[in-house]
Amino acid sequence: MNKLRRRIVQIITALTINSYVIGFMQGSIYKGSLKKICVPGLNCSYCPGAWGTCPVGMLQAGVAGMLSFPSTFFIIAFLLIVGLSLGRFVCGWLCPVGLLQELLFKIPGPKLPGIERFKKLEYLQYLILIVFVLAIPFLGIKGLSTMAFCRYICPIEVLEAHLPQMIVRPALMMTMSVWVIGKAVFLLVLLGMAIIVFKPFCRYICPLGAIYSIFNPISRYRYQVNQDKCTSCGVCQAKCPMDITVYQEPNHRDCMRCDECLDCPAEAIERKRFRKGHSGEFQNVNLEQEP
Repeated sequence: MNKLRRRIVQIITALTINSYVIGFMQGSIYKGSLKKICVPGLNCSYCPGAWGTCPVGMLQAGVAGMLSFPSTFFIIAFLLIVGLSLGRFVCGWLCPVGLLQELLFKIPGPKLPGIERFKKLEYLQYLILIVFVLAIPFLGIKGLSTMAFCRYICPIEVLEAHLPQMIVRPALMMTMSVWVIGKAVFLLVLLGMAIIVFKPFCRYICPLGAIYSIFNPISRYRYQVNQDKCTSCGVCQAKCPMDITVYQEPNHRDCMRCDECLDCPAEAIERKRFRKGHSGEFQNVNLEQEP
C-alpha cells in the first residue's frame, strides 16, 4: 500500500508541474507569473510543459547576482524550509527525475545491488554542488557560464527541454552545441545505468538531492527506530532500495523516505515529526496514531 500510494503521488506531481500542454504542442516555454515559483524537485525550467522554475537553476542565478535580493532570499529560504520540513522526502515522492529512474529500474535484467562498494562516489554530488552550483556562479570565472551546472552537466535539460522542443521543431537539431551533444550522451549513459542501478542520478549527481540530504537527520519528517522492539534482523535493510542499514541509521543522508522499511516485522520503525508540548520541549509523535 505504501508503494502504491507513493507511486500515485509521484505520477500526479510529475504531470501537474509539467501540464502546460500548449508548450509541448508549440515547442515553446511558459513565461507567465508562475515561473517565479520553484518546484520542490529537479525539473528543468525550460521544459515546454513546466509551469515553475528549477530550484537549482534559480540558486545558481541568485549566487551569481543575476537575481534581485528578494528573489535570492526567496530561493535560499525555499530550500531551507523544504529541507527542514521534508529532507529527501522530496526525492522519493515529488521529483519527476526520481520517478523516471525508478520506472527504468523495473525493466527486467541484471541488477547491481553490490554498487554499495562504490559508496564514495556518493560524495560526487556534493562536489558538483560546491563547484558548479555555488563556486563558479559566485566567482564569475571568465569564460565559464554562471549557470555552470545547467550548461555543463545537467542531462535532465536535454531530456525535458531540448528533446521535446526538437520533436516539434526538428530544425533545432542543427543548432545543438557541443555541450548539448555531450549531455545527451551522458543522459543515455545515465538512463542505461538506471536499469541496473537504483537511481544513479540521485545517488551520484544531483546537487538538489545533496542539499536536501544535509537536512535528513533534522527534518521534521523522518523515521525513528523503537529500540525496545528492534531485533536488528536486517529486514529493513533488505527492503531498502538504497541498501541503508535503517535500524542503525534511519535518517541516513541517502534515505529518500520511500517507506519500504516500514514493513518491519517487529513494527520497530515509525514515521516521526516533532511538535512542542506544554513544557516547551519537543516531543516525538507517531504520525500513524494522530487524528
